[in-house]
Amino acid sequence: MSETVSSPVRGIAWMMVTGLCFVSMTALVKLLGGRVPAAESAFLRYLLGLIFLIPAWRDLCALRLSPRQWRLSVLRGAMQTLGVLCWFFAMTRIPLAEVTAMNYLTPVYVTILAVIFLGERLAVRRILAIVAALGGALVILRPGFRTLDPGHFAMLGTAFLLSISYLIAKIVSDELKPVMVVALLSIAVTIGLAPFAAAVWVTPSLADLGILFGVACVATGGHYAMTLAFAAAPVTVTQPVTFLQLVWSVALGALFFAEPVDPWVVTGGIIIMGAVAFITWREAVLKRRVAQRAHESHL
Repeated sequence: MSETVSSPVRGIAWMMVTGLCFVSMTALVKLLGGRVPAAESAFLRYLLGLIFLIPAWRDLCALRLSPRQWRLSVLRGAMQTLGVLCWFFAMTRIPLAEVTAMNYLTPVYVTILAVIFLGERLAVRRILAIVAALGGALVILRPGFRTLDPGHFAMLGTAFLLSISYLIAKIVSDELKPVMVVALLSIAVTIGLAPFAAAVWVTPSLADLGILFGVACVATGGHYAMTLAFAAAPVTVTQPVTFLQLVWSVALGALFFAEPVDPWVVTGGIIIMGAVAFITWREAVLKRRVAQRAHESHL
């Protein structure tokens, strides 16, 4: 009984830690203030993050991938590379809250792509949730009512490119260990970012290198905490907690970067997050129904 009660609490707690880590990562990138070009910042973040792969190096060397797994890993690395470039560029152009709110579109894109490429069914209610999420994005962007920055378009690209990366991860995670999936991605993105970084290279100061190492640390910690959250509680419990990231982004932007609180961004973020929570809940309900039918068929 105590285990059943405590697991959701642990899941929520770990997801709160995840949100703090990811918002801290965003704030640290913002703190660089464009002193290091976006492509170079992204490259150094992943290069320094390779330190955390040292314990898995032996297993990585022994890994043998099939040609199909190689193609998927390379494709995922390319999509993640472009997505990361867009994200780092957006961070230098638009407020923290807008970056965080628009990033919520990624699960929506994943749902759409899963229908197109994996043949998953899309019920009317999930279609309405997707429409609502896209409407939330329009509330944030408000095209025609203000001048859109290139950073806004970069974030739209980021969400789409990362959704492709996550969809491929969903496929390969059934075939490879999670640690190997993360390791292959980290190496591929580091290699992919190298030529972009070389083209705009500016020798960073020790202080900026320290900030980028901090980005690598909190990013790794965020992914680890998210894994613990998913292990402790269902996604339907932990997903709504991610909305706190928007709250923290608004607070950090106002307190440390003098970014005014934009009610349109908060409203749009709430709409998108609500749609994502509904999609997550519906997927969980459908999975339970399938499992129940499978169980009944064996009785």
